[in-house]
Amino acid sequence: MRSIGLEDGTLTQMADNTGTSRADVELRLPAEGAFATIVRTTAAGLAARLDFTIDDIEDLRIAIGEASALVIPEADPGTDLVATFWFGPGSMTVELQVEAIDDPPLDTESFAWQVLDTMAQDASAGPEGGRFRVRFTVTSAVAAGMTGAEL
Repeated sequence: MRSIGLEDGTLTQMADNTGTSRADVELRLPAEGAFATIVRTTAAGLAARLDFTIDDIEDLRIAIGEASALVIPEADPGTDLVATFWFGPGSMTVELQVEAIDDPPLDTESFAWQVLDTMAQDASAGPEGGRFRVRFTVTSAVAAGMTGAEL
């Protein structure tokens, strides 16, 4: 466990899983477009808890929307969308994945990929072992405690 100081001076305890494969939060939903809003809302709530700024949270919500637009159409019918969140100092890594037996390729020319690749760090996507996944990291300089000189 690690303590994270919040803007209001209080401390909160969070698991320190940044060096492990175990996620801090995992969410499993039907792989349907209507459920993408739940993933966006969950991500926004987690980012707020990590003291991301309003702008950082909105960037995260957009990135989640674009990642959802990439993975949900590739899902095999009746399967789940799995959203996994890892927390780091001032950052959140997100992975969205669905079952996709046909191993569809990533369309790097798609609008969704172009937006995601621009808004997030370390964005990657594609088929992997019968699944299609998108993984990216969003960083909040303020939540990481960076100053103007470090930015």
